[in-house]
Amino acid sequence: MHSVRAHLTNIFLVAISITLIIFGGYGYYKLSRELNANFTQQKQNTLTRLTISLPLPMWDFNTELTTNLVESEMLSPEVSAIQVFDLKSNLFASASRDKKGRIVSVVDLDKVEGIPIEADLYHQLADHSAEPALPQNKIGSVVIYFTRHRIDELLRSNALHSIFEILVIDALLIFTLRFSLRLVFTPLGQLRDALMELAEHGGEDVEELPETQKNEIGEVIQCFNQTQRKFKHVIEHLRQAEEATRAEAVKADLAYVALKAAQETMLQTEKLASLGGMVAGVAHEINTPVGITLTSASVLKEATDHLNKAMADGAMKKSEIVAYTTTAGECARLIMKNAERASHLINSFKQVASDQTSEQRREYELSAYIDEVMSSLRPTLRLNQVQVNVNCPTPIAIDGFPGAMAQVLTNLTMNAITHAFTERGQGVINITANQVGETVNLTFADNGVGIPQANIGKIFDLFFTTQRATGGTGLGLNIVHNILYKQFGGSISVSSEAGKGSCFFMHFPRVIA
Repeated sequence: MHSVRAHLTNIFLVAISITLIIFGGYGYYKLSRELNANFTQQKQNTLTRLTISLPLPMWDFNTELTTNLVESEMLSPEVSAIQVFDLKSNLFASASRDKKGRIVSVVDLDKVEGIPIEADLYHQLADHSAEPALPQNKIGSVVIYFTRHRIDELLRSNALHSIFEILVIDALLIFTLRFSLRLVFTPLGQLRDALMELAEHGGEDVEELPETQKNEIGEVIQCFNQTQRKFKHVIEHLRQAEEATRAEAVKADLAYVALKAAQETMLQTEKLASLGGMVAGVAHEINTPVGITLTSASVLKEATDHLNKAMADGAMKKSEIVAYTTTAGECARLIMKNAERASHLINSFKQVASDQTSEQRREYELSAYIDEVMSSLRPTLRLNQVQVNVNCPTPIAIDGFPGAMAQVLTNLTMNAITHAFTERGQGVINITANQVGETVNLTFADNGVGIPQANIGKIFDLFFTTQRATGGTGLGLNIVHNILYKQFGGSISVSSEAGKGSCFFMHFPRVIA
């Protein structure tokens, strides 16, 4: 953990260092610019002087004077070597520096440092004409080697000097800050220790700090002592309040347990309510095929009695036998057809009802099971003139809880009938299922009125309903949500647009964990 003292020291150190670096860099830039300008001017001046002074002694073949002129220009530390050539490029005079810095007349180009600059030498005519020298007056050339060694040394020295200044100022700053901050942080440390002791012992055994300083720190210590006195008075009130809170917490826990039990009872009641509605619908649906079966059996019995009487009287006719066989065949056909229809309804209801009440785990084929659930709901669907389309291209074997799946499908269907379809004869429900890897995707879509956008995020909430005045409990979709997330380990989402229906997207593993 970094202390405030270290942070303040680092902040001031960085700020001062950056400021010094900026000013040092600016001074370095100015010095570099000035030295480069002087270097450029010196190159131009040296070249001008040599081009003016060398032609005359070269014209007179005065080698000694030429050498003296060349060596005089070597006094500048920026000139490392000079070579003078005649018109035929023969060396006329030269000068350079050896390792000890002495001026010598021999030039070793391999050891010469610097940038060469060459200029032609022209001899001026005796009449001192103002016109420039003609090309035929060229008598040779001069090559001057300029070096930046001294400039680089000056810049390097300036940089080292700036770095040294930064280090010295930073050291002084650190020393000064440490001494200054000690005046502040020493009493703050005492206050911190007192606060830690106050936190550990609850204020009962903590002694007050001495109020000796007459400055801002002393005022803080006075406030601390006053706070400590009030804190001791508050502790007793807190203890009494804590006892009262414990008692209230016990009551709250008991109320919460009772609320959870009531909630579970309401959820179970909602589950059984859909099963009860299914019972009434199936009973009404079975009534028709059973009635037709009884009527057909009654007709068959009447025809049989009539035939038996004819046989007993000995007045049997062929036409009566033909009529009897026709009647018997039609009655048998009606009896078989309606008995099978009733048997299918009863079996579907028994399977779905058994699944919903037992909640046992077993394997089942999803598409066939959806058909069974829809068959058990067919009376309600027919009463409300709702058409259900099931699309499951390939068989999907589910290892899970069919009762929970029936509850999901039943609640979604009843929710659509209750909320989505305002006019009979126009309701269509499309159920689509497919498998991707070990994940099952189940889509439940209707073409109803849709869900308002303000309610999209609340439809799965407990007890949320828009039909409370007509008996809605708001538990149907909450049960669906809990089954998908908690029991199946999957997810459910909804997409809806006003006037264009709703679509529920469900995803869950094929094998329920």
